[in-house]
Formats: sequence, structure tokens, C-alpha cells
Amino acid sequence: MADLLRHQVAVIAATGSIETVVAAKEATATIPIVFTTGGDPVKAGLVAALNKPGGNITGITSTNAQLGAKWIGLMHDLLPNAMRFALLVNPRVRANTAGMATDIQGAAATIGLQVEVLYAETVSELETTLASAAQRRAGALMIAPDALFLDRRAQIAALALHHGLPAIYVNRAFPEAGGLMSYGTDWTDTFRRVGVYCGRILKGAKPTDLPVQQATKFHFVINLKTTKALGLTISDNLLTLADEVIE
Repeated sequence: MADLLRHQVAVIAATGSIETVVAAKEATATIPIVFTTGGDPVKAGLVAALNKPGGNITGITSTNAQLGAKWIGLMHDLLPNAMRFALLVNPRVRANTAGMATDIQGAAATIGLQVEVLYAETVSELETTLASAAQRRAGALMIAPDALFLDRRAQIAALALHHGLPAIYVNRAFPEAGGLMSYGTDWTDTFRRVGVYCGRILKGAKPTDLPVQQATKFHFVINLKTTKALGLTISDNLLTLADEVIE
């Protein structure tokens, strides 16, 4: 951020983790900032309100942190006899995923299921944590949004397959890397919107006059090759819901 300020950039696109957005907001109160976040930007203290962001910051909220109930529904459809699921969370960003964990556990409880939250904050911990999920007889794995998990998606997909854990993530990059499924915001559309807002700011618009947009496009992807490797049968309902099937 200090380097960007030294270069006197005209606008900052803060499209990484919540820590990236917070760092940008704390670094400057004058340079316009356009962010992406999966949580509630008002609760996170990024903006005063969605329709009136205030200050020098606005952006797009993907609402990925609020998809817990949808994940539970998809996994229950896939695994109707599974009673225990695991949710993988990075404890370093626990504050950002606490709401998601609560939503997932609440949605699971309404249909008699249990969700145990497991933690991994380093690459070395991923292997032991996923092995622990299998030892605890989790029927499936849900992966909370996190930069580390996205970066190590191929490793997580391989470990999940090794331990026989059907897994779901928010980003289609996960099934592309061999994971089973993803359901979340259409990231292409989200980043396009960031670009549009940056363009409007460069033409003179002020962030305070640009309301925070909420994602409206979601993408459900299934990797059939991984499905077969896990010995699972995808229902016609799930196949119908899928926006993309990787074979």
C-alpha cells in the first residue's frame, strides 16, 4: 500500500482478502478504493451503508460468506445418508467466517445434521486437518472462502479425494483443479463490475456516490471425473441445477 501511495495512483482495486481491503482503507482517506468482499461490508466497517458508502471507498459484495444454507442443501442432496459434515476454516480470518460457520451449523441442525469446524492456517496443517476430518467420519468437506485455500486448491482437492471426502468451495477454480463441486458468486462478473466502477471513478465519479453492489450471478460447477473417482452418483436434480459440468 505504501508503494501504491508513493506512485500516486488514481484508484486502488482491492480485490484480495478482507485484510487487503482493510489495509487499503487504513492507508488512504483520499485515493478512491474499489473492493470485493464475500461478507457484509457494513459489519466489517468498510462502508457506512450499502447505498451511501461514504468516504473514499465502495465496491462489490459477493455474499459468498452467506451461502452456508445453500451448501448444506447441495451436499445433502448428494449425500442423503451423511449425518456429519466438516467445515474447513482458516483461523487467521475467523472473524470473517464466523457468520458463515454459524449459518452452516444452523442450516444443518434444521435437518438433523451436524457440522464440525476444523482449522488450518498453514500449508503444512492442511494434510493433518483433512486427515482428521476423515478420522472423525465426516461425510463431506465444506471449505470456507480463503486466499490460502484458493491458492492450495489442487492440494486440497487431492487430499479430499485421497481421504474419500466429497468437497465444495465457492470458486469454480476448485473443481477445475480436481475438486468435486463449487457454488458461489460468478467471479468473472464480480471483477467486471470492479472494472466498471474503476472506470467511472477515472472519469470523475466519486466513490461516495457509487452504491455498494451485491452479486446477482452465482455459478454451480460439478466435476464428474471426481464424482466417479469418489464412487458417487450425481442426482438428476443436481445435474439440472449445474451451470457447468466438467468431464
